[in-house]
Amino acid sequence: MGYEEILQMLQAKGQEHLLAYYPSLSPEEQASLLKQIEKIDWNILTLAKRERAAETKGKIEPLGALELPEIETKKAEYTEKGLQAIREGKIGAVLLAGGQGTRLGYDGPKGTVNIGITRELFIFECLIHNLMDVVRKADCWIHLFVMTSEKNRKETVTFFKEHEYFGYDESHVHFFTQEMAPAVDYDGRLLLEEKGRLALSPNGNGGWFSSMVKSGLLPLLHAEGIEWLNIFAVDNVLQRIADPCFVGATIVSGCTCGAKVVRKASPMERVGVLCLEDKHPSIVEYYEMTEDMIHLRDDDGNLLYNFGVTLNYLFRVDKLEELLHNTLPLHKVEKKIPCLDAEGRLCHPEEPNGYKFETLVLDMVRLMESCLPFEVERNKEFAPIKNKEGVDSIETAQALLRENGVTL
Repeated sequence: MGYEEILQMLQAKGQEHLLAYYPSLSPEEQASLLKQIEKIDWNILTLAKRERAAETKGKIEPLGALELPEIETKKAEYTEKGLQAIREGKIGAVLLAGGQGTRLGYDGPKGTVNIGITRELFIFECLIHNLMDVVRKADCWIHLFVMTSEKNRKETVTFFKEHEYFGYDESHVHFFTQEMAPAVDYDGRLLLEEKGRLALSPNGNGGWFSSMVKSGLLPLLHAEGIEWLNIFAVDNVLQRIADPCFVGATIVSGCTCGAKVVRKASPMERVGVLCLEDKHPSIVEYYEMTEDMIHLRDDDGNLLYNFGVTLNYLFRVDKLEELLHNTLPLHKVEKKIPCLDAEGRLCHPEEPNGYKFETLVLDMVRLMESCLPFEVERNKEFAPIKNKEGVDSIETAQALLRENGVTL
């Protein structure tokens, strides 16, 4: 589309302000801006104007997990089944690393944060070491796909190269970039962060597979015979990745996906809980749970909605490919969004000034036929780093790493 065509389209949508600085841009910047505008998903304007309403849920029921005692009795069977799948090249791992360390008071990719005390120990390093445990056990490399954002891709790739991939085989590491979504103000006007650049942000953790496909990685999955992908968040430094026991249990169960879960520390813990919604796997966020759900117990006194998700999932690739034909719902989130003001100056608001749009991995789970909740010991596999201080902070993760024998 050329300038005149795009201008007419923007005028029809009340968004012609996006071209206000077009005449002052270089030819390269002009071409870039037009390309950005062409890529806009205009559904966001409808969503931006829609009042946030309580999402209508189907019938919610508890979903029991494969609990630790049962896992222990079948551990050898599950582990051998998982190792077989890994050795046959059927398992890949996907690291969701598009986030920045802003909430930790760090300016850079979250995975590059140093959490060591007497030595350097980076978040990425912890995760690679955890994956290497499985590589050594299986005696084969596992393809690792690292999702970056546009803002941190260069820094992330450079970091891995400078640290020689922390001993991982470079030919089995593949970087791809998360898709971006534009932001709007409260009136639904798209925002600019530069005169030739839309205010864009990563489109949420639900967009990881479509981003992989658009990055051209689907032929590699097919060529290598990868049938399952284990996705995991960057901020949990204790999690086991491509865990043979988890992989084997999910395959044996016949489910189309698996989710590592932890027993809630208390009924009020702020974690999403795996459940059934109209007989399909679903996740109820902590703020969506009623008082009855929070405190409901079985005859033995155990909480019925008791297992929180850890953002460590195993998905069947063929089912993920089917999802490409479905549009995941977009969620709008109020944010403080740096943008140009009316005079063309970049401002950093102190209060929320608009909406960003995200897709969520929990919506992928809802579209699966079945899901195996697989319990893990939280003090051995759950050390999230989300805050600078307090709960789920670097300090709490360091304590758990020490408890598990990691030298800091």
